Amino acid sequence: MAWLLTQVQPSLPVCEAGTLAQADSVMRSHEVELALIDFHLPDGSGLDALRMLHAEQPSARAVMITLFDDEDHVFPALQAGAFGYLLKTRPEIELVAQLRRIRDGEPPLSSAVARRMLDHFAALRQHPGGAVAPPPVEVLPAAVQRSGLVEEPEIALTERETEVLQRVGKGYTLPEIAQQLGLSRHTVADYVKQIYRKLDISSRAEAALEAARRGLVR
Repeated sequence: MAWLLTQVQPSLPVCEAGTLAQADSVMRSHEVELALIDFHLPDGSGLDALRMLHAEQPSARAVMITLFDDEDHVFPALQAGAFGYLLKTRPEIELVAQLRRIRDGEPPLSSAVARRMLDHFAALRQHPGGAVAPPPVEVLPAAVQRSGLVEEPEIALTERETEVLQRVGKGYTLPEIAQQLGLSRHTVADYVKQIYRKLDISSRAEAALEAARRGLVR
């Protein structure tokens, strides 16, 4: 995955680790700005690498890039602090474009992952009472935990913020949202940052879940 980082941040040095032990050595000897982590390592799990990175360098950003889009992988990764979640099966140009959005504070999230998460919670609404079991509470992102497990006052968004959140929940990119609303990309990015601040969230995954919870995505 080093080739991806060289395209996203060509001016920065890139280190590659094929095992959990090598990753630990890199984390202890280098300042990490962005890490791409897969789930399967010969001597451990990518989740272990993710937790080690946050323990060693809390300000570093990590993106899971893997073949797995099921709930058993997606939810634990987000709860462990992944800043984004991408699928290796997507075209190279799409992966590079997703990662470059990090510079604007937009976490990368493959659309298939967002759809799976929305489908899961749509199923929960259709089958209340346990027909579809949610993931354990401890592996849910903050936005999911706010979706009814604890009663909290609804946080009000402006009409424009609601429009932006709805489109983020549907998987549109910032340029697409800007075109739809007749705004500049930077203005939309400012709205997204304001929404994240208000809702106390930090990723597209959490924004998509919050949009679904508010009934903005059908």
